[in-house]
Amino acid sequence: MCALHPSVPTRAGVCLLMAAVEPLKPSNTGWLVADVVADTFAFGWTRTETDPALLALLSDAQWQPYVVFPGEYASPGRVVHIVQTPGTASAETCKRPLFILLDGTWAEARKMFGRSPYLDHLPVLSLQPDQVSQYKLRRSRRDDHFCTSEVAALCFKLAGEHLAEQTLVAYLDVFTHHYLQARNQLPIAWQGPAHQRWREVSVLLPRRAAAQA
Repeated sequence: MCALHPSVPTRAGVCLLMAAVEPLKPSNTGWLVADVVADTFAFGWTRTETDPALLALLSDAQWQPYVVFPGEYASPGRVVHIVQTPGTASAETCKRPLFILLDGTWAEARKMFGRSPYLDHLPVLSLQPDQVSQYKLRRSRRDDHFCTSEVAALCFKLAGEHLAEQTLVAYLDVFTHHYLQARNQLPIAWQGPAHQRWREVSVLLPRRAAAQA
């Protein structure tokens, strides 16, 4: 996996708010997002303290933050379903999208959403995916629960950044294959579908990332 490490130039950025032990879990996919998207910022979440660097990021004039969360949990006035891009807004008013992803279990994400007052004034980007999650490393009772990397891919799709979207999807497939093969003490299928898809995407990546693939 380290030999792959893709990086895609993006206009949008990602802010990961991570539950206490989430960064320590080997099945965490937030680090996949950080690999792909250079402008990824990560902060540990606690109910009683807020990192001043997080508040500074959210108030940075270059960014338009979006809290990515189901709209049913927010007041209707905060919910949006599209992302402002240069094609949908004037150059003067169009800021860079910053997708705030709540990285944790569903219960942890709901807690972060409800107990982070510094997020309350921000628009809530409610995704409407037309597919079910393909994440296989943790169990969920609902098909509309997506892992962090999948959510990031959906966000970049909305932002019109399709290379980042495709890279995140293919990178997650490769990671999932490596993880499951290692867990079951099986060899990596370098010619299997996950790596084949990765090779197809890597052709489109900037030269440095493609060379590593």
